[in-house]
Amino acid sequence: MPTFLPASRRMRSPLRSQRPLDARSPWRTGDFRVLFSASVLCALGTNVSDVALPLIAVLALDSGPGQVGLLGFLSTAAFLLIGLPAGAWVDRMRHRTVLIAADLVRAALLAWIPLAWWGDLLTFGGLCAVVFLSGVATVLFDVAGQSALPRLVEPAALIPANSALVTLAAAGNVAGRGAGGALVQLLGAPLAVVCAAVGHLGSGIQLMWMAREAAPVTPVARVAGPGPNLRAQIAEGLRHVLRHAELRALALTGAVGNLGSVMVNTMLPLVFARELGLSAGALGLFWAVGGAGMFFGARCARPVADRFGHGRGLVLTHLCLAPAGLLVPLLDRGGWLWVAGAGWFACSVRTGTANVLGVSLRQRLTPAGLLGRMNATFRFLLTGAMALAAALAGAIGAHASPRAALWVGGAFLCLSFLPTLLSPLRGRRALPVDEKPCGSAPKVAGCTG
Repeated sequence: MPTFLPASRRMRSPLRSQRPLDARSPWRTGDFRVLFSASVLCALGTNVSDVALPLIAVLALDSGPGQVGLLGFLSTAAFLLIGLPAGAWVDRMRHRTVLIAADLVRAALLAWIPLAWWGDLLTFGGLCAVVFLSGVATVLFDVAGQSALPRLVEPAALIPANSALVTLAAAGNVAGRGAGGALVQLLGAPLAVVCAAVGHLGSGIQLMWMAREAAPVTPVARVAGPGPNLRAQIAEGLRHVLRHAELRALALTGAVGNLGSVMVNTMLPLVFARELGLSAGALGLFWAVGGAGMFFGARCARPVADRFGHGRGLVLTHLCLAPAGLLVPLLDRGGWLWVAGAGWFACSVRTGTANVLGVSLRQRLTPAGLLGRMNATFRFLLTGAMALAAALAGAIGAHASPRAALWVGGAFLCLSFLPTLLSPLRGRRALPVDEKPCGSAPKVAGCTG
């Protein structure tokens, strides 16, 4: 398995030179610390823009439900268009290079929005273009980041490393979305986007401190003769996920959950700003409650796995907390705002715990040469569901009402536990240890393909 080699110590593996005294702690590995600190800035930029961009459409450009739904669709449409080939591309490239380039591209695109606003050039079409192109960069960043992590830390440190990153994402939801709502209220949505651009710029600069990598796991063929083509590599990643009962259940549960959460999130700006007359700060606070739930869920992941087992804990988390999604559409002024917030918090706790346990399981069920394609397949399915959900929410909001879209989203959240409940995950107690061949592609213990 290739490793990240510092320029001054190219003949030594960083896993050997930086082996932690506690095998379950990723913090002694320098490259993980770099990745984590860069992720802090990236999370801030992402969450501020998540609040500011739809509010620019609603408040600055007077967009309706259909346009808001289109904007949400475009933010994730890239996962449908290039999600699968992105995995094969990432497996052929150095992950550090992909991460840096994606962050710098997102910073430049977001910086254009306030410049266009100051020059009275900002249009809904221009906003859609920025959102879509930023989504393309996000596809490559997300696939490269999840594929790089198992090479940065010891296997025993994988769950703590994923827990740290999911906890960070949750904290970013709290701080970033709360700050995003406040910045929109104080400065206006276009100016708030400046902070998002600075976050991505800082992340890209920080990642330059990561040690340069060795050659990719799946290098592009440089000699004459036939080699694996892009279509064959994509198909190999799809087969690995869809023929494996546990990976397939994780993908289905994530896709249904994403359908629900994105339908809710797409309509929330309209319900808050127009139907309830609440401020941007109140919307940011509501989203921050979800971030707090993710934070709590991520911190609970290891205790849940230790107490109930890895797969059993994952299934129980989904089963107990997913039905809370039906509380979110009760959103209204007064006490019902608290009820909806409690439902959103519970759903986010489930997401935080499931992300840590599910991503760790995915990484351990996949050999190194397939990590990029496995992650790309999951991103294609999960974020593709998000793109479809945004379009569906916009259609329901335009032809029925935003409130009706909230109820459909809540129903998807409630039912998302079924694929994991009906899968072998409910009997798994521990992560797999040894990779074993299964068919034409190497897999690990538990493979049913």
